Amino acid sequence: MQTIFVMVKCELGRAYDVADDACNVEQVSEVYSTSGQYDLLMKCYLDEKTDIGHFVTSKIQTLAGVKDTFTLITFKAFS
Repeated sequence: MQTIFVMVKCELGRAYDVADDACNVEQVSEVYSTSGQYDLLMKCYLDEKTDIGHFVTSKIQTLAGVKDTFTLITFKAFS
């Protein structure tokens, strides 16, 4: 299992709609509203075989109201 974080910039006034839609994407485990350059932060769990770029472009960037994304790939979780 691989964990990625996707920061999402939304069209004006669409952050709540995008967050609601993202919660319906199976691989998205958590969605947070954030301040700053991006509106949302999504924590996603992907199978090792899943192509990260394909996942982001087909499942996240295609959500209505998404304007831009920035993906962070993780290497190790510290507890």
